[in-house]
Amino acid sequence: MSAGDELERENLVINFRSWIGRATPIARAMLLAALIVTARGATQPNAGAQEPAAGADATTNAATSPLEGNFLANVRQVTKGFIKAGEGYFSPDGKEIVYQAITPDYVFYQIFMQPLAGGSPRRVSTGRGRTTCAYFSPDNRRILFASSHLDPKLSETEAAARAQEAEDARSGRKRRYDWPFDPYSDIFEVDRDGGDLRQLTTELGYDAEGAYSPDGKQIAFCSNRDGDPDIYVMNADGSEVRQLTNAQGYDGGPFISPDGQWVVFRSDRKQEGFLQIYVIGIDGQNETALTDNNGVNWAPYWHPTEPYITWTGADHSDPTARPNYDLWLMRCGRENGRITPGPITRVTDHPGADVLPVFSPDGQHLMWTSSRSSDRSSQLWYGDFRLPE
Repeated sequence: MSAGDELERENLVINFRSWIGRATPIARAMLLAALIVTARGATQPNAGAQEPAAGADATTNAATSPLEGNFLANVRQVTKGFIKAGEGYFSPDGKEIVYQAITPDYVFYQIFMQPLAGGSPRRVSTGRGRTTCAYFSPDNRRILFASSHLDPKLSETEAAARAQEAEDARSGRKRRYDWPFDPYSDIFEVDRDGGDLRQLTTELGYDAEGAYSPDGKQIAFCSNRDGDPDIYVMNADGSEVRQLTNAQGYDGGPFISPDGQWVVFRSDRKQEGFLQIYVIGIDGQNETALTDNNGVNWAPYWHPTEPYITWTGADHSDPTARPNYDLWLMRCGRENGRITPGPITRVTDHPGADVLPVFSPDGQHLMWTSSRSSDRSSQLWYGDFRLPE
């Protein structure tokens, strides 16, 4: 369940802090790298303000490297006009996208929806609080996301964030990104117009990073309600919550497989700060590590029709070198009732960060968050995609 100038210039360290009395740093990870650009000029949100113009029709195709040309074509920038935007997902018909973005008039991310072929984005979240991890319901009627807008001290939280931004702007400090496990973050869903808001989780603690199952009956999500971030599954109405993982360390970013039988996620249980990709059965059985290297691997996502996953990864074996985050692909196998790791293929090699990849519903396109924009801001990018031969 996170690019920009910072991604180009320094090796960032993300510290995820639990708000229950102890810190759990995910050192040097890029988990939500789409979120790593310092917001500017934030004020109170204005629900009537015009949102930034955006859309694929307003962009031009970008050059790809020889390596990228093996997998990507017609690459183009999708979002424009935001300070930063990222973590986008396709609607079930592939015609729209939902994502999080920061506008000049508010300090935290909000959730936006827009047509992929062109058109202005429309905010569907409440306009206040930290929001993240939006996702379309399979029937295309609802949008899921996490939000902290019920924080009883939200005005103080907003004021502190604005004050910190102002101080950093005065001092010129480039602060390492810090994404808190906000104890008032809960999972909500709204209709396509941002109305009929329904709260699905109510436990004190961080509930976020949610996604529907393909049949729309279940939601997988991350929660630290037991004192440690783990993977949970609940019914789509928020009932019958059950815990899938219970390893020490961060487990997050879950997605349920196209056949509804598996959950892929990221974890730093083996070595703090070095996220690896794992998969577990929807019944909590047959957990398997799919990556095991001296790097950071996160944001895994299933291909809709073929036995592949894509994710973001970077080599951290050389402490003197700046890791560069790129997109990767693995063909998975099955053996003795488990999903097994297979060959790994690199998909991007741009000097900017490429993170948070997702396939379109037909598997013919890829969308991801990248700092390859002309202004090096974090924005959504999209291209035609083909699997390795």
